[in-house]
Amino acid sequence: MEENNTAVEHVMKKTHVDKTEFKEVVKGYDFNQGVDYSKVFESYKTMGIQSSQLHKAFELVNKMLNWKGEEGEKCKIFLGYTSNMISCGNREIIRFLCQHKLVDVICTTAGGVEEDFIKCLADSYIANFRMNDKKLREEGINRIGNMIVPNENYCKFEDWIMPQLDAMWERQTKENFNWTPSKMIDFLGEKINNPDSVYYWCHKNQIPVYCPAITDGSLGDMLFFHSYKKKGLRVDIVEDIRGINKHAMSANQTGAIILGGGVIKHHILNANLMRNGLDYSVFINTGIEYDASDAGATPNEALSWGKIQPEGEYVKVYCEASLVFPILVGETFAKKHFEELK
Repeated sequence: MEENNTAVEHVMKKTHVDKTEFKEVVKGYDFNQGVDYSKVFESYKTMGIQSSQLHKAFELVNKMLNWKGEEGEKCKIFLGYTSNMISCGNREIIRFLCQHKLVDVICTTAGGVEEDFIKCLADSYIANFRMNDKKLREEGINRIGNMIVPNENYCKFEDWIMPQLDAMWERQTKENFNWTPSKMIDFLGEKINNPDSVYYWCHKNQIPVYCPAITDGSLGDMLFFHSYKKKGLRVDIVEDIRGINKHAMSANQTGAIILGGGVIKHHILNANLMRNGLDYSVFINTGIEYDASDAGATPNEALSWGKIQPEGEYVKVYCEASLVFPILVGETFAKKHFEELK
């Protein structure tokens, strides 16, 4: 009997903490109310797990959008994304943000640049994750997850971009013009002249696009091939590191939304180190911290480097970004945009 009482005491241990410090009760959406997606997403706040993390992301993005300084300054919003975000349908979501000038600075990879232009020239297609990749190679088809890109798309890209690289070389030679990745992307955005393009709108709205690894993709291949035609084309990354750092240093308040990890995440965070860190940060990726990778690093780790303000607000949503980024934009940027239009 005494053993039983001891077991009961251990299992039925009394709660001593003041429960009033926990304000939110776990509760999901009741579909008996009908299908109302705004209410569904609002219920994420008390859903738990990653739904509640995503709701916090809604709150932080809205804080970025609504912050106003004493003299009317706005929060400078950095958007970072890896190439797969342009390869997939998030490209159209990102284009919306740039079309309506809802973000201020972009950082992406080479694939995140070239895939946008390639899609202006030819389509890619939905396939599946389990294909015969050896056969795809024989057929001249490239696979990106469950999407495929015919190799002829890259051939069309080569046909389009080589004259642009020639023009860059001519301007450098005649005017001693200093090309940087951001100037190159702006130039290509102008030349593509297609409103379906993210970088067409970045050019129109003067949104700088930084790409520190500009050669790590088909763009690098094209620069390589072009160097055999006309030697000497230079793309200066030092001027661009000054550019993105100055954007952070001159801002009264900064926020970042980063889809994925690696160079784009680190580049934005490192720029904001120059001002002692971001005020608001939203990270969306599937990385875990146990391998000490940049993608997996938690926002708390960024605090130790001074890349997030000591009192900054942040959240990491552990999720593949194509699932949640359209929802995040819909519940924040798009709502505010259409409310202001009214």
